[in-house]
Amino acid sequence: MAPIGSMSEMSQETLSQIIEATRNSMGQSVYTNPALAKANTTAGITQATGLVWYDLQTPAKNLFPVITPLVNMIPRRSGNGGTATNWRAVTGINVLSLQGFVPEGVRDGYSSTTENDYSASYKTMGAENYVTFEAVNAAVNFENIRSTTAQRLLWDAMIRQEQAFIGGNYSIALGTVGTVTAAAATGGSVANGTYNVICVALSQSGLSAASLSGGIPTLVTVTPADGSANFTFGGGSSMKSAATAVTTTTGNNTITASVTPIAGAFGYAWFVGTAGNEVITAITTVSSASISSLAGAGTQNASAVTTDRSTNAYAYDGLLAQALKSGSNAYTKALSAKLTTDSAGGITEINTMLKDRWDNYRLSFDHLFVNSQEMDTIRQLVIKNNGAPLIRFAGDMNQPAMGLIGGAVVGQYVNPFTMGGGQLIKIHLHPNVPAGCVLGLTETLPYPVNNVPNVLEYIYRQDWYQLEWPMRTRRYETGVYTDGVLAHYFPPSMGVIYNITAGI
Repeated sequence: MAPIGSMSEMSQETLSQIIEATRNSMGQSVYTNPALAKANTTAGITQATGLVWYDLQTPAKNLFPVITPLVNMIPRRSGNGGTATNWRAVTGINVLSLQGFVPEGVRDGYSSTTENDYSASYKTMGAENYVTFEAVNAAVNFENIRSTTAQRLLWDAMIRQEQAFIGGNYSIALGTVGTVTAAAATGGSVANGTYNVICVALSQSGLSAASLSGGIPTLVTVTPADGSANFTFGGGSSMKSAATAVTTTTGNNTITASVTPIAGAFGYAWFVGTAGNEVITAITTVSSASISSLAGAGTQNASAVTTDRSTNAYAYDGLLAQALKSGSNAYTKALSAKLTTDSAGGITEINTMLKDRWDNYRLSFDHLFVNSQEMDTIRQLVIKNNGAPLIRFAGDMNQPAMGLIGGAVVGQYVNPFTMGGGQLIKIHLHPNVPAGCVLGLTETLPYPVNNVPNVLEYIYRQDWYQLEWPMRTRRYETGVYTDGVLAHYFPPSMGVIYNITAGI
């Protein structure tokens, strides 16, 4: 075997000779690891012998939902550089309501015009992952793991953007929750004693990340994949309320509590316990709670909440924040009650919202986005009488058996407050709209020459792109990113009903 000057001069033949020499000197193959060897001894050849093929279907099944209707629906358009996209809007003409009548030979007064300036700062969002060299080698004949990882990473980023389009919160600080009103009632299993009740309000993103077992997010810390210094952002929780004491004396007790609803809050976390031991006990989507048991409470203590962490400085405002922030002129209503029927096939509270938009802006919604809770409530209220008239039979009349079909879907809602009358509004079930909320959106403004081809757009400096980062270890690191902002040009064309109690 010829001497080797460097590793680059080593041929496959030379490598084989080295391996063979090592094998001869050791008396066994260098690839054999006795600790991993497995021997099966059977009488005859059966499946248990182990001489069988491994029937693995390829590639991996992607069994996760990618539900991104807004990402798919909202137009995307390239911006023109800078740090933000800016626009001006004329929001009123003749705001002094001059009638136009004048005396002979005299001119009318000047019309007064209202103009507003708007700005939306660009933000970058994305997702990161990596594939080790060994994972690439191990996935041969199964799937192209680098390609499939990039595809899954794009889906991951799209799901995150859908969440941001609904619940991104840069602007609305929830502040400190007001005074808790608490009382004791009979009918539960809370033991006699004196307990403190503390409440923390949650934004949409805070609610989606909260649980009894894990607690509520406060300050979120991220370790960047590139080794940069950690960065932090608010997880979507307010500053806690002051503690309100309640004493239970009947032996079988329930604690009821409520606070004034906060604009921008879509959930409330309730901490209950003796003084200093108040732990998270309930999470609700309305500003009230009925706590019949302290069993099963979480472990997070109210002392973990030290300040308002409701906003995210790295985010842009989603639709809920853009509608609910001060000065938007969108329709907003903290209901603090159930939806109710108007006894004419409609929903009273939705009709009130639609009438308000017509009376004030002469427009209608094109879409209503709801949670499964409100979808079910709307269905029941519209049908109302147990669905009996909706039962029908289906099948071949020549066959003895017939199929019974029950149930109904309310996929559209008739808006009676439009010029033409009876405009249909599509109702969408959305995974990121919180329970207790109805979001109304308009796609087209009914105003002539309004210079708004799209009422809302995703304006980007650079849309989806993938980067494979320079190697710094034996793995392929990759990221998928987009750099832009959700711009809504006419927030009054939105409506939000929130703090809706479940049921009919």
